[in-house]
Amino acid sequence: MRDFREIEAVLLDIDGVLYEGDRPVEGAQKVIGELQKKYPIRFITNTTRKTRAAVYDKLRGMGFAVGPDSIFTALDAAAAFLKQNRASGYFLLYEKVADQFAAFESEKPDYVVVADAYTDFTYERLNRAFRHLMDGADLLAIAKNRYFKDRDGMLSLDAGGFVALLEFAAQKEAKILGKPSRDFFRLACESMGVEPERVLMVGDDIESDILGAQKAGMRACQVKTGKFRPEDLESGIEPDCLIDSVADLPKLLDGNEV
Repeated sequence: MRDFREIEAVLLDIDGVLYEGDRPVEGAQKVIGELQKKYPIRFITNTTRKTRAAVYDKLRGMGFAVGPDSIFTALDAAAAFLKQNRASGYFLLYEKVADQFAAFESEKPDYVVVADAYTDFTYERLNRAFRHLMDGADLLAIAKNRYFKDRDGMLSLDAGGFVALLEFAAQKEAKILGKPSRDFFRLACESMGVEPERVLMVGDDIESDILGAQKAGMRACQVKTGKFRPEDLESGIEPDCLIDSVADLPKLLDGNEV
C-alpha cells in the first residue's frame, strides 16, 4: 500500500463523495469533522446548476460543518477568468445561476460560455451560441463532464456533449475552466497554501477527478460511491488508491490498511 502520511491537505469532490442525491454517504459528516481538525480542506465541485451559496446551504442542511470559504466551484473559476481578462460572454447556463454572470453579458461576446444548462439547452440558444463562435467568439466550457449520477440513482447527460457539439460545428476547441483543468486544481491548492504534490484529491469521476488531479501533480483517491462503476478501473487510468467511501479516508491518511 502506498504511504499517504506525508499528505498535508485534501481536496474533496462533493456530489458522489459526500452525498448521493439527497442522502449523505454513511459516516461522511463525522469523517469531515475529523479531517478538518488535521488538514486544510477544499470542497470542490463541477456542478453548474448551483451557486456557491446554494452548495453551502445544501451541505449545512445535511449536517456537514463546512465554511463558505472552503467551497471552490467551477462557476467561481469562470467568473474569475472573465473578470481577470476583462472579457464578455454569451452564456449557456441554467437560469438559477445566470445572475452571477449578468455583468459579463454582451451582444458581441468575447466568449461563448457553456455550463450544464439543463432544460435550457434549446436549439435556439445553441444555434445562437454557434453563430457567435462563427463571428469570432472563443469557446469556454465551465465543465465538460459526460454524465452525472442524478437524484433517481441513474446517470444523466451532463454539459460535455453540448460542448462537443459546438466544438464540432464551429471547429473550435473549448478552454476548460473546471475539472479536469490543471489550472482549476492548482488554484484550489493555492487557496490552501499547499503544493500539489502534498495534496490528495478524493473523487468519484475517474477522468475529471482522478486523471485531472494526477495531471496537476497531485495524488488521487477513487471512491466507490457516486458515479463510480467497476468498468472505470479498466479505462487505463490508475488511481493512487481505491476506497469504498470517504468514511475510509482517515485510516488511509493515518497509514493503515483500508
